[in-house]
Amino acid sequence: MDFVQINLKETKKTDVFVLIFYLEWKVDMLGLVVAAYILRRKNILEVTSNVQVYGLEESIRGAKLPMSTAPDTLTTTLTKGIKALAQSEGGAGHDQWLTGVVVQFDLTFSVKAWTEAERYHFLDFISSQSTMHRIAKFNLDKAYMEYTDPRIVEIMKEKVKEYNEETDEEKKKILYLNLLYSNPCGFKLTARMTTNYRQLKTIYRQRRTHRLPEWQAFCDWIETLPHSELIIGEKFEN
Repeated sequence: MDFVQINLKETKKTDVFVLIFYLEWKVDMLGLVVAAYILRRKNILEVTSNVQVYGLEESIRGAKLPMSTAPDTLTTTLTKGIKALAQSEGGAGHDQWLTGVVVQFDLTFSVKAWTEAERYHFLDFISSQSTMHRIAKFNLDKAYMEYTDPRIVEIMKEKVKEYNEETDEEKKKILYLNLLYSNPCGFKLTARMTTNYRQLKTIYRQRRTHRLPEWQAFCDWIETLPHSELIIGEKFEN
């Protein structure tokens, strides 16, 4: 907030009103900025957690090998040249060293978002929750995206109840399949994932303005990673 020194004896009432309005506007704007930041952090934490980054410094050192004749003298300092390689056009191959920066994290996506995420070859599953094993055990009041039609959620609750109360094993098999195939794509699942900065670079460019809120939150998270400018470029540098 700007601090303004004024002499009230020499200031017109209209000027004071303008100043008060300006100060109130500044406070309101600050409040909006803080609220937006809190919401952004909340969305990030709902999608990603337990993040670990490995190999950043060693990959920086390794990126200097092509122009080195004395590998033992290489340092882990991030130079302009190495940064330029990372930020080069995707597919040119100059950003290959980013594959050495490994990122592991828990990712919570809806079935809809998971279907899209599976197209990325170097976004790998370590382990995940399973509807096949536990579809009748989830807390369905918390298991769906807020955009899921509540009528569908109630139908799922009815089907879970019907399955759990059935005693005939053959009928239960059919009811379980009915549960699995009726579950809407707004259902959320958490998986432990492993990937690298180069794959995240591709994801960021393809998903930054995606319609799904999960992808937007995921890209917000990418921007918080160490030296995220290597992934997202100078335009979005923190």
